[in-house]
Amino acid sequence: MAQYSGEMFYGYDKPHQFERKNLVTAKTIEEARREVKVIRETDVIVVGGGPGGTAAAVSAARGGAGTILLERYGHLGGMSTGGLVNIIPNLADIYGEQHIGGFCQEVIDRLTARGAASFPDKKYWGKSEAAGKYLNANMAHFYVRKNGEGERVVLYTAVIDPEISKDEMNRMVLESGAELLLHTWVTEPIMDGNTVKGVIVESKSGRQALLGKVVIDCTGDGDLLPKTGCQTTDYMVPGSRIAQFGFVYWVCNVNLDKYDNFAKSEPEKFKEATQQIKDLGGSPFFCRGLLDNHEGVVWVHRLIGSLNQTDTEEMTYIDVSARKQAVLNFELMRKYMPGFEKSFIMLSAPQLGTSGGRRIIGEYFLTGEDMDTDIPFEDTIAVFADNDRGEKSLKYPKTFVPYRALVPKETEGFLVACRAFSADHDFSEYFNLIPHCMCFGQAAGAAAAIAVKDGVSVRKADYSKLKSELIKHGAILP
Repeated sequence: MAQYSGEMFYGYDKPHQFERKNLVTAKTIEEARREVKVIRETDVIVVGGGPGGTAAAVSAARGGAGTILLERYGHLGGMSTGGLVNIIPNLADIYGEQHIGGFCQEVIDRLTARGAASFPDKKYWGKSEAAGKYLNANMAHFYVRKNGEGERVVLYTAVIDPEISKDEMNRMVLESGAELLLHTWVTEPIMDGNTVKGVIVESKSGRQALLGKVVIDCTGDGDLLPKTGCQTTDYMVPGSRIAQFGFVYWVCNVNLDKYDNFAKSEPEKFKEATQQIKDLGGSPFFCRGLLDNHEGVVWVHRLIGSLNQTDTEEMTYIDVSARKQAVLNFELMRKYMPGFEKSFIMLSAPQLGTSGGRRIIGEYFLTGEDMDTDIPFEDTIAVFADNDRGEKSLKYPKTFVPYRALVPKETEGFLVACRAFSADHDFSEYFNLIPHCMCFGQAAGAAAAIAVKDGVSVRKADYSKLKSELIKHGAILP
């Protein structure tokens, strides 16, 4: 089981049980043969427009490859927008040294220029001066750690405006020259032996096909993996971070001055109100929104344990029960907690937050042991700040990821650039977050473009060219 720093929230939920309706029969039907119209032939097909997929499409197109990005929703950003997981954490280590740049930093820079991102000033990274702001916001989990002297110091973590981010990511994809196709669900790969040749999609336009020289799975859940022949694992420790669904909602028009004054001036009544909300089945916990011009907005991140984050019955159960709980929490806060009288639920995430699940067994399989070294891989494509493991993070403040962790064994014409990358539970527990997936996507897109240009398998993409391309676009590598 992962061992977290004392500053981290680690009271994660255990998996739950509910009545399943659809497990009583093994009856099958046979589908009729049919011809499927091919709507595109291109170099690179990126499946999934989340953080990794957006990065992959932009990177491949900038590398000169004909690229199309397919996304099932009507917007890009995945968990960072539609999931309201708008926190981009661990961009620098406890000592203040930045490790994640590239596409991720470009997104933050572009959003900052539009007043749609917030993060600590660089002079505070690794320092204690600004810690109080994030402690008061109940955001220590993402922003505050203890250094070797036991001081609480601030990390370089950003929050982004989900709505502006959706627009900005559209712009980045289209400016790169990539094509974008939304409202399109990829249902399976097109295989020729062990080589992926394209994908089948379903949409309002019907069942269609796209052919490509390289397909990149950025679905997060590794949706294409079962039918590609890739070796996979889905082991997760019950009660761990990656064994959680997330249901996020925002409440606005909260008078936080009134709330704070009540808590400070009448602590006993505040305690009574808090306990009353708990006794009635609610939760009084929230985070204070950190975006500029979002005064009076609070964020609630509910975590629900699950080992089956691609099971639609379980997803339905979670959506219904979590939404019921969210409305109950809100109604109790509005009734019993001063400051919430005129508040209302502003927004709930249109997609469930997912944290873990199916992962490939790649050319290199990352394990917990790979976090305890200072030696980079020869094919390192990303360096991650290791902030969450307490004393071990102080000793090993950065962790390396090789290109081979994106390359499945045996399956050709295929890369994985999302949280389904090649890693065990322990490694994934710390390094499958939004900025990490952006790094995977940037590397996979660049590698795909190089392989297409050189006429070789993505397995054999020239690493020296890949490293140069990543550094050219701002990646921070050894």
